[in-house]
Amino acid sequence: MTTRPDTGSGWLEAYLARIDYAGAVDSSLATLQALHLAHASHIPFENIDVLLGEGVDLEPAVLHEKLVVRRRGGYCFEHNLLFATVLRDLGFDVTSLSARVRLGAVGIRPRTHMLLLVSVADTQWIADVGFGSDGLILPVPFAPAAESPQGLRTCRVVAEGTWWVMQSGRDESWTDLYAFTLDAHERVDYEVLNYFTATHPRSIFRSLLVAQLLSPDRRVALRNRELTVETADGTVMRTLADHEVLDALRDTFGLQLPPDMALKIPG
Repeated sequence: MTTRPDTGSGWLEAYLARIDYAGAVDSSLATLQALHLAHASHIPFENIDVLLGEGVDLEPAVLHEKLVVRRRGGYCFEHNLLFATVLRDLGFDVTSLSARVRLGAVGIRPRTHMLLLVSVADTQWIADVGFGSDGLILPVPFAPAAESPQGLRTCRVVAEGTWWVMQSGRDESWTDLYAFTLDAHERVDYEVLNYFTATHPRSIFRSLLVAQLLSPDRRVALRNRELTVETADGTVMRTLADHEVLDALRDTFGLQLPPDMALKIPG
């Protein structure tokens, strides 16, 4: 169960302002879709605190302070714990899950990704505003092979034995993003997964700067010094100098970073 941040009665209003959302706040499918899109297109994925050695605190008030008040981003646990809190407060039925990331994997990876299963009326949807690669901008139907247009991508969930696999499609080919089961998780489970992800020397987030911001017609990603901008017209890649990386984090991804931040770019 995700608890509400102890930040006063205006915490939800502050979150909605952060994602520039002024629509309905009921527990309908339309609201789930609109909130998912607004969150994904306004709060970046990023792992700066891990690279700085500051760790990642998953307490609700800390997540609100970081992602909403200080206008930072975060990685999957931060994004999806915050989003789950919002959804539950609005009356949605939310189950928290975990997954093994497959994208780029050469073997079996541990469960280090968080996602949400949301029930709306007689339907179920995978909500995930915190996947740091080929991420979702809209919820995906939890129905075998039901395709969900995602702007520059199409996503679907397919069955694989007792597991389910989230796939991303582009140019008539499908790529596995992650595999998950329907075992419900509690906040304490993510504390364990988060500790590994933020501190283990072999965690990818200890050796790679990642930032990403999505929209229906534009996907912008930073991997160390490589900035990639993808649109319907094609993909443009550029290698940045170290000082340009900080500029991109502030200007392209909208992150409010201290002017004296000493971020060492890996590689």
